[in-house]
Amino acid sequence: MHRMVRAMAQSEQHFESSFAAFAGGLRAAPRSVFSYVLLATYVGIGALAHDLGFSLIWVCLSTILVWAAPAQVITISTLGTGSTLVQGAIAVALSGVRLLPMVVALLPRVRAPDTRWRALLLTAHLTAVSMWVESFRLGPGIAREWRVPFCNGLGIGLMSCAMTGTVLGFLLAGQLPGVLAAAVLFLTPISFLVSTANNSKLLVDRLALALGLGLAPVFAMAKVGLDILVTGLVAGTIAYVVHRLRKAAQ
Repeated sequence: MHRMVRAMAQSEQHFESSFAAFAGGLRAAPRSVFSYVLLATYVGIGALAHDLGFSLIWVCLSTILVWAAPAQVITISTLGTGSTLVQGAIAVALSGVRLLPMVVALLPRVRAPDTRWRALLLTAHLTAVSMWVESFRLGPGIAREWRVPFCNGLGIGLMSCAMTGTVLGFLLAGQLPGVLAAAVLFLTPISFLVSTANNSKLLVDRLALALGLGLAPVFAMAKVGLDILVTGLVAGTIAYVVHRLRKAAQ
């Protein structure tokens, strides 16, 4: 057992400083398929913002501050069609609820015992679907004391790709077909689905994913409201109960 622990410790990547770990995360971002998915997705977001009359500075700031493609589409579409700030804020808040479980799951995996909570604020803000998936994939290979700066660098690198796509989409808005602009927005959920399926190693993960795919259209057609949130809650709960019952039976 001790040999296994030592072998795992030796296999973890170490850095000379927090800046080196941050730079390592930056270098990892372009090697992720999510970089290219984000680039294409935010081309569509930049074009949408241009068509609805927002400035380039405004849409770039929204990419940095909102940092979630679905929530950003909601922000642009609600404000661009005449809705009030309160209505837009409520819609974005409801969309952002889905990221809370991701933050709760990620932070304990990246923080060291002596990490101060204020050092995790940037990591929490950068936690989006792309950064969350890649942090779970790459994080175990990084020594724990360097995971926070590494994940921050990874998040900033992915955000830079999104920012590049935002600017390109805004500048090319007049030449980008509407069908293509809509299609690239679909890349993020599809890439997340494929990555989640690929990273699902345990039965409980696969069961939750399968139940979610099966229940999502049911709740959507039933018009229950917050159907994505309800789907995740029901599918995850059923998968967890099955997992506990199966473990107790063993």
